[in-house]
Amino acid sequence: MKKISNILLYIFAVGIIICLFAGTLSLLGYIIAIIIGGETATNLCLFIFKTYFPLIIKVTSIITGIGLLGMYFSKQKSLTIVSSDKKE
Repeated sequence: MKKISNILLYIFAVGIIICLFAGTLSLLGYIIAIIIGGETATNLCLFIFKTYFPLIIKVTSIITGIGLLGMYFSKQKSLTIVSSDKKE
């Protein structure tokens, strides 16, 4: 189980970094839209809002589920006040 949990936690870590990068790209898209202005900016904002955000939200949800599975398999209790890892 330790090997599976390590793989899942690695996927979680890489996935969260990718999701943070994707969020930064959306912010840059909005900044570019403010600079450009006009109809092009409206189309860019609509693309980000209607196409890009739903995709990023789905990917982030899947990555979070993988991270929770990794924590479950490694018997981590990260969401408690006192963290106590069980040793195998």
